[in-house]
Amino acid sequence: MSGGKETPRQKMIGMMYLVLTALLALNVSKEILNAFVIVESGLNNTNDNFDGKNGVLYSKFEKAMADNKVKTEPWYKKALEVKKSAAELCKMVDDIRSELYLEVQKLPDKSVADTFKLAQLDSKDNYDIPTHALLGATPEEPGADAKIIPLKKAIIAFRQKMMDIVPAKEKAGLKLGLSTEDVYSLNDEKKVSWEYNNFDHTTMAADMCIFAGIKNDIKNAESDVVGILLKAITAEDFSFDAVEAKVVANANYVTAGEDYTADIFVSAHSSTQNPEIVIGNVDTTTKDAKLVGTGTPVPVTAGVGKYVVHTGSEGDQEYSGVINVKAPDGSVKPYPFHGKYTVAKPSMAVSPTKMNVFYIGVDNPVDISVAGTAPMDVSATLSGGSGTIKSLGGGHYIVSVKSGDAKGMINVNVSKKTKDGNKSAGPPMVFRVKKVPSPQASFAGVVGDGKVSKGEIMSAGGVIPKLEDFVFDLKFPVVSWNMSVFVNGVFVDYTAQGASCTGAMKEIMAKVKTGQKVLIEEVKVQCPDGVRKIVGCVLKIK
Repeated sequence: MSGGKETPRQKMIGMMYLVLTALLALNVSKEILNAFVIVESGLNNTNDNFDGKNGVLYSKFEKAMADNKVKTEPWYKKALEVKKSAAELCKMVDDIRSELYLEVQKLPDKSVADTFKLAQLDSKDNYDIPTHALLGATPEEPGADAKIIPLKKAIIAFRQKMMDIVPAKEKAGLKLGLSTEDVYSLNDEKKVSWEYNNFDHTTMAADMCIFAGIKNDIKNAESDVVGILLKAITAEDFSFDAVEAKVVANANYVTAGEDYTADIFVSAHSSTQNPEIVIGNVDTTTKDAKLVGTGTPVPVTAGVGKYVVHTGSEGDQEYSGVINVKAPDGSVKPYPFHGKYTVAKPSMAVSPTKMNVFYIGVDNPVDISVAGTAPMDVSATLSGGSGTIKSLGGGHYIVSVKSGDAKGMINVNVSKKTKDGNKSAGPPMVFRVKKVPSPQASFAGVVGDGKVSKGEIMSAGGVIPKLEDFVFDLKFPVVSWNMSVFVNGVFVDYTAQGASCTGAMKEIMAKVKTGQKVLIEEVKVQCPDGVRKIVGCVLKIK
């Protein structure tokens, strides 16, 4: 028969041979199909974990709304858009999965298909039905009958929406995944479409894994975008907690002929720049509280302006001005201030050596003096709160407080010894009573979130609490903390007592790879007033 023309029978036998060969090539073993079940289950567990982590982000948004609705609401609305879009896209994926289960397993209705599991599927190796359902009659060029095309369009729209929602400066560094670009196929030796590459002659078991992976990418994108929006709430804020103009005088009552001295500053300043402080009349009728005229500059050192004026006649004296602070965006924000003092006959003065605040649980030093009276003849007591004041001699005192009054204040009452007995040296000095601020947890030098190398995270000995720019040098012993690492599709938690890493933590850190995240959470430290839970940090391996 060689060299002759093939008969119809020979052609039919040849075609049957090709079909049989293809069927043998597509004969997927039971072990491989079971492996797909395990992979899909792991991806579904990862998706459940993402739901939990994303829930935490939305809870933080709700707390921020309660704390400052005006500043938070624009970003919160965007976060809710992300949540809704992600949920709709995930539902679209789930609906396609249910439709495939209905057709392949011949299930009675969609309610059964919605809860059906891959492990229950009899025909895990079926590729004909899903290929036809997803890609239609022409897999290489899917038409209107292809279920995968609306999903592809929805993925593209979702990805673009996420990019549009994040602030412009965050777009370059945002890696969303969810790519639907054409890819090069080794089998076809050419570029093919995303849908053809993923779903042409792919078994049901593999399809379910791909769909679980798509949901994983959706929820991961949701997490990244919502995290950026949450951070954006304070992106335009200053690097310190709050900005408020302050006037702290060494005394509000001075003796005529002496100098009145006051420190004028923002309550927390940046070490990289000094504000401009000007004394003068402030136009309070305008929103920007601008200064009327040029005013008189005040010398500024380490963020604090020293205002000194020589007093003369007795009576109440007032002054005002503005503190001009350069914001992160380069603009200048004015913070008006107002101060007043009384020039009186010789009286007492109580001078806080730190600030006009007494902190609970620490030794607060103050200097107390009464003009015309020797330090040994001056005594002081506290009222309006709970605490003690102890004399160190020479007019130096230590104040220890436990609480203030209903308004969070405590009074320092000063008396002086006279020939007629002890007498009040003047009105009580009022001080605020506050808790020591909570530190923030740092790990491998990172506070909040940041990128670290594997070497840096391995060399980190443990958690270090940091409290920057505070008036007291305090230590905060670590009681306990958790490390959470994403391993094999789930977050694995490790707990340590004390600041140092445990052996298990060091072992898992040795295995982390580029792009993985390590979460430092549930950090508890010993503060002067007791044990507190403080803010942790997130590290991304670079």
